[in-house]
Amino acid sequence: MKKRWIIGTRGSKLALKQTDMVIGQLQLLYPDFQSIVKIIKTTGDTIWDKPLQTIGEKGLFVKEIEDALLQGEIDLAVHSMKDLPTDLPEGLTIAAILRREDPRDAFISPAGRTYSDIGEGSRVGTNSLRRKSQLLNLKRSVVIIPIRGNIDTRIKKIETLSLDGIILALAGVRRMGFEDLVSDILPLDTMVPPSGQGAIGIETRSEQVTLDFLARLDDPVSHNEVEIERRLQTMIGGGCSVPLGINASIMDGELILRASYGDEEGAALTRVRETGGLDRAEDVVLAALTQIKGSMPSS
Repeated sequence: MKKRWIIGTRGSKLALKQTDMVIGQLQLLYPDFQSIVKIIKTTGDTIWDKPLQTIGEKGLFVKEIEDALLQGEIDLAVHSMKDLPTDLPEGLTIAAILRREDPRDAFISPAGRTYSDIGEGSRVGTNSLRRKSQLLNLKRSVVIIPIRGNIDTRIKKIETLSLDGIILALAGVRRMGFEDLVSDILPLDTMVPPSGQGAIGIETRSEQVTLDFLARLDDPVSHNEVEIERRLQTMIGGGCSVPLGINASIMDGELILRASYGDEEGAALTRVRETGGLDRAEDVVLAALTQIKGSMPSS
């Protein structure tokens, strides 16, 4: 085993927390494990004055980290899987996905109101086209206020922007210790999360010694769920610029695949829920694809 591993990550509080989680698990598996954390600033970390979907680049939060992997500057990269494009650079692979946290979205309201409580004229903060599309489809009169920033920054904007609530990934809220602020957790059939939400992935060069080293860290069920989501995402196309939600849940050999696709204003939204045995995963994916593709405008 290498004497010391160099781990690349973004510098946000959540990214560093997730990197610490990976290091902690590796130290449990390998008591002699030693590491150096290298913080890498990505394009997404430098642009705060415009919505990410308007920038028109893939991998806004990972490209510079992947470049460091390819150049041998780091050995491992820790990512939120929802940030990772489905097409990886040649020579890189997802070596492990940790056991997934709850993939659902959380609603945080200063008055402890639930998602169902918000009504006409309520101001809800989110920068996600996916959340905006699904929320406006269900509650046409809600006013969407774009917000960006770290989790604590977005929580503070509830007060500074006079918001009635914000929607965040429950996994990140829990990892950062803000779960006591959550007033509601949105069901998967109400708000379909993006592919990979709740999952931490480790990207590496495709070197067998590294793959073998990380194999014990991999959670097979979580890995399978995320791979199914990423497969459907690849077949549909589009990243953060498309209001697309995809979630795969596997339990006792049964797969539930949910997807949502619609316009940004929520006027038209297709919701898909396909089920089947895990041995029929490809059929389930293709059935979901057919419905989503059928709802997309002709090019």
